[in-house]
Amino acid sequence: MTSKERIAKKAAEQLVPHSIINLGIGIPTLVANYLDKDAYYLHTENGLLGVTSVAEEDVDPLLVNAGKLPVGEATGASYFHSADSFSMIRGGHIDVAILGALQVDSKGMVANWAIPGKDIIGVGGAMDLLVGAKKIIITTNHVAKDGTPKFVEECTYPVTSTRQADILITELAVFQWKNGRYELTELMGDTNLKDVEENTTAFYKVSEQLLEKRR
Repeated sequence: MTSKERIAKKAAEQLVPHSIINLGIGIPTLVANYLDKDAYYLHTENGLLGVTSVAEEDVDPLLVNAGKLPVGEATGASYFHSADSFSMIRGGHIDVAILGALQVDSKGMVANWAIPGKDIIGVGGAMDLLVGAKKIIITTNHVAKDGTPKFVEECTYPVTSTRQADILITELAVFQWKNGRYELTELMGDTNLKDVEENTTAFYKVSEQLLEKRR
């Protein structure tokens, strides 16, 4: 299992059956591989509730998600205009949004749509999801391709919203937003506390339960 798959699997473990879930582009799309399609309702901004993963041989080129990736449809799936889809998001009808990130900082801010000096594709639905979804889970690699931390003291990229992300999951650890700061609640795989500290510039607390396990 790759690091991205481990992150996606851990994100799937955070979900409650029968929730309405929106999966962003990148690692979040892998979460669908770890969900029972009959127990969760996957939503996409371009107008489909009841998204499923699809085998390569069954791809319908006209059936794609907001990231233009091929998808399947669950029994009883519903189609609607993208305006209605965004009304669902902004109206607070999405239980969980799982999104990727370029940076997450100590204040819980998320930057996931633009890198200064590079072409800007656009914010897409990320801003609406960060504001409108009841719960936000961020899935990302702990460091960028150049080795710099992505969990930082303060975002240097444009932030997507002023709302805090509830859970941050990387290949190293799981952090939860509690009492105004992030708390490290779980280490992934063979990771130790020093690994996390050396690859993070953000401020965070280590949970008492995790410290007890390590004693």
